[in-house]
Amino acid sequence: MSVDELDTRILRLLLEQPRTSMREYARILGIARGTLQARLDRLERDGVVTGTGPSLSPAALGRPVLAFVHIEVTQGHLDDVGDELAAVPEIVEAFSITGSGDLLTRVVARDNAQLEDVIQTLISLPGVVRTRTEVALRERVPYRLLPLVESIGRAARK
Repeated sequence: MSVDELDTRILRLLLEQPRTSMREYARILGIARGTLQARLDRLERDGVVTGTGPSLSPAALGRPVLAFVHIEVTQGHLDDVGDELAAVPEIVEAFSITGSGDLLTRVVARDNAQLEDVIQTLISLPGVVRTRTEVALRERVPYRLLPLVESIGRAARK
């Protein structure tokens, strides 16, 4: 799927002003609302835009501890363990990975004691061989997509 300059302008507005109305987006972009809606529908259908909900802060929700837990899984049990991870509310993301380990999870917790409880839960899952945990100390670059969108927009202009 190719993203052109207008698409990147739309994406930039969505990221910078997520609570603005479609009418206002169309006015800012100088395009018809129907054109904007058609573009947004295509971006959603193609999987570029994956959601429109608010971004939430686990720390503000009382879960300030962030850790990355690598999980090594017995061969043939990756899908089963992945399914079990979905039942652990403190796991906010999980990925199959290459390198040391099979899965990488992002875990949030109220404190180190709760983090240990989550890790013990993971270790007890059938198919889990071992875990390795890294606790995040400070966020240095927050999750962001605007620089990527801007880079794609610059490339689309060329």
